[in-house]
Amino acid sequence: MKKKNTGKKVYIVFVAILSIIVMIIGLAATKNIGRTADDVNKEDALNRLAKMVKEINPTEANPVKAIVSSTDKANVYRELPDINSREVVVNPTTSNYIEIYSSPEKAGTGTDGWLSEVAESFNRDGGVTVNGVQYTVQLRNVSSGEAVDYISSKKAVPDAFTPSSSMWKAMLDADGAQTSVISESMVSNQAGLCVANDIYQSLESQKGKVDVKTIIDATAEGQIATGYTNPFSSSAGLNLLVCILNEYGNGDIFSNSAKSGFNKFQSNVPFVALTTVQMRDSADKGTFGAFVCEYQTYINDKRLSKEYTFVPYGYEHDNPLVATTNDPAKIEALKAFSDYCKTDTSQKLATTYGFNQQANYKCPYDKVSGQELREAQTFYKENKNARPVVCVFVTDVSGSMLGEPINALQSSLINAMQYINKDNYIGLVSYNDRVEINLPIKKFDDEQQSYFKGAVQSLRPTGGTATFDGVCVALDMIEKQMEQTPDATPIIFVLSDGATNTGYRLDDVQGVVKGLKVPIYTIGYNADIDALKKISDINEGACINADTDDIMYQVKMLFNSSL
Repeated sequence: MKKKNTGKKVYIVFVAILSIIVMIIGLAATKNIGRTADDVNKEDALNRLAKMVKEINPTEANPVKAIVSSTDKANVYRELPDINSREVVVNPTTSNYIEIYSSPEKAGTGTDGWLSEVAESFNRDGGVTVNGVQYTVQLRNVSSGEAVDYISSKKAVPDAFTPSSSMWKAMLDADGAQTSVISESMVSNQAGLCVANDIYQSLESQKGKVDVKTIIDATAEGQIATGYTNPFSSSAGLNLLVCILNEYGNGDIFSNSAKSGFNKFQSNVPFVALTTVQMRDSADKGTFGAFVCEYQTYINDKRLSKEYTFVPYGYEHDNPLVATTNDPAKIEALKAFSDYCKTDTSQKLATTYGFNQQANYKCPYDKVSGQELREAQTFYKENKNARPVVCVFVTDVSGSMLGEPINALQSSLINAMQYINKDNYIGLVSYNDRVEINLPIKKFDDEQQSYFKGAVQSLRPTGGTATFDGVCVALDMIEKQMEQTPDATPIIFVLSDGATNTGYRLDDVQGVVKGLKVPIYTIGYNADIDALKKISDINEGACINADTDDIMYQVKMLFNSSL
């Protein structure tokens, strides 16, 4: 009997110990309930990162200075790629023709292909004969801001261009280009903010009326996040910038109240999107409650029309046709093409595709000059970062980068230095089989610029590709800097051909990157873009697929929107 009781006691103790073990395991298991295996909190992410960086054991390069000369300054002609990298969407059918650059929402495909269809039809109908010479149309798809850069720099000048908004024509005139208006408006479109229906209803119940000022104020007060695109390239982005300055400045876009209002608004913008695709993807993930869009895009997207309410703002997107040639025969041919675009058949097609549908909206602001628009862009560049940026460039120096890729990387980074604000904190890491810290993070003053250029010029490709090792070291550098500048915005740029073949893998680091919430922008040089896009998608960075001719301009635009 005594033995029985002893056995029972042992059994009870065993069960108790087992229960405690199970409870401890259960607590550990429930610590990350609701997270995926790759979704960890910041503390866990930092612990993992510390172990990874210790194993990676990066080395530090000796600092190298280089002279930052006048040849490193802005040169739009040098930055722009060959115009043949921009797609010709309609080919002429005659040896004599008029070339027109068109914004993408008119010169694309499907419901973005209105002008493409009209130009094809014009050419099929024989075009126009002027002084015995037959002319047809060549149509090239070039974004509005980029078209202005080509024409202003004289690197590639078409016979005419049709931007989304006449604001770009005004800037072209301010740059000293010779232009003449063929048509004030080929079709009408309108910029607006797509506001998630639940947010719209909430604002409506609070404010009684939802207009652009309501949304701007709600953003400035931190109630919602608003997304917009780069005002150096995007008509909707430029329009919103001027709209914000108008609203806060009561028409005086450079008053102190306009500037302070913009700074307050900007401090609550997660990031300025490089592309419409990046902005829309972020909205799908819930980052933005409102974002810029043109009505023609909004009405043609069933999901957008169902889930968002369109709130118009700013100046009409009037889609003018502007001649950049003074050849009398070509001017006549352009007028004939403009008349063809204004026929009932062409305009009915435009209406079907979502144009000409916001006639009741009237812009409340006075017209702005091209010089004022240029000054607004400069103001944006200097004030877009309400907080300084802490950024590390992670550069691929593996053997596969040898030749044109590394040359393009070096030239694009050196050229783009001028677009990095001096108040930002910049560092540089390179990787092949090993990781090297080429430049510790410091404020980007004249001395740091000199070291940055020297570090970039010293990059030499060889060996394997440990991309994620480089990312880990960059994250560690950023986290240490953020302890000193806690109000800064962290960013990583990865410049690579995308092929990882050694070191940590994406699956190993994804949770760490997500836990630390540092956006990673990737720039691909003849790259495996899918691999790079996966890195950028973790925290809503952008991925650029740039060939060696295009990269300098692409990096410029990226830095203008981010740094």
